[in-house]
Amino acid sequence: MTGARARAYARIAALGLALVVALFPFWWMLVTSFKQPVDIFRGVSLLPQHPTNDNYSRLFSNYHMGSFLMNSLIVVTVAVAVSLVLGTLAAYALARFRLRFGLNESALVAALLVRTLPPILLVVPIYLTLSKTGLLNTRLGLIIVYAGLNTSFVIWMMQSFLEEIPRDIEEAAMVDGDSRLRALWRVVLPLAGPGLAATAIFSVITTYNDFLLALTVTSTPSAQTVPVGVSTLIGKIQIEWGPMAAAGVVGALPIMIFAVVVQRHFVRGLTMGAVK
Repeated sequence: MTGARARAYARIAALGLALVVALFPFWWMLVTSFKQPVDIFRGVSLLPQHPTNDNYSRLFSNYHMGSFLMNSLIVVTVAVAVSLVLGTLAAYALARFRLRFGLNESALVAALLVRTLPPILLVVPIYLTLSKTGLLNTRLGLIIVYAGLNTSFVIWMMQSFLEEIPRDIEEAAMVDGDSRLRALWRVVLPLAGPGLAATAIFSVITTYNDFLLALTVTSTPSAQTVPVGVSTLIGKIQIEWGPMAAAGVVGALPIMIFAVVVQRHFVRGLTMGAVK
């Protein structure tokens, strides 16, 4: 065996090992979701001895998983859409107009600080604000919170993308009769599409996976999201391992489908230099 072939086999083996280590928890969760309670506590098994769908049926009939999933999808979709619109407009303004007294750089730093603050520091003011406005335990309250937090992230990401697009392109469109907003919509945004997709992916993942804020401002299945809903399966006396594993599988599906659909845009967005 030549040295080059040996190195190739070693790389394949290392890649295979890394893949097994990364995917094993997901396989274990999937297998557990089809096990009966007696099989879960019997011992280690990589396959269900007596496969059953009871965990999934109980998840939706007894534990309100349908409500949790719908709340997450609605909140994430609306919050990310609002933050993309507001953040992209703000990023465009910072990328195209120079403000006095170095306010461009100050605005970017302020946007970054909002995103880097530990969420635990924001829990109390967010709770008090939503309580006084009657938005506690509502989807609208969650949407407003997530849209506000994500907007700062969108500004920081999109500003770097928009700065890379030559101004001559949109100026040519404006010479042809387009307004600045129409030039932004018709010319600039299509060129910044990969960056917009990459920003949307990060926003969707962080919003969908958030637990602390959703736990703080929601208290019933009418507004609770998937991460909070899964935590309700941990009781004072026992943990419903079967339904919890089923909830993990069901909760992961939307993000997995979303990742598969947008992975091409995600890679293109990263190569454009959005993440530095």
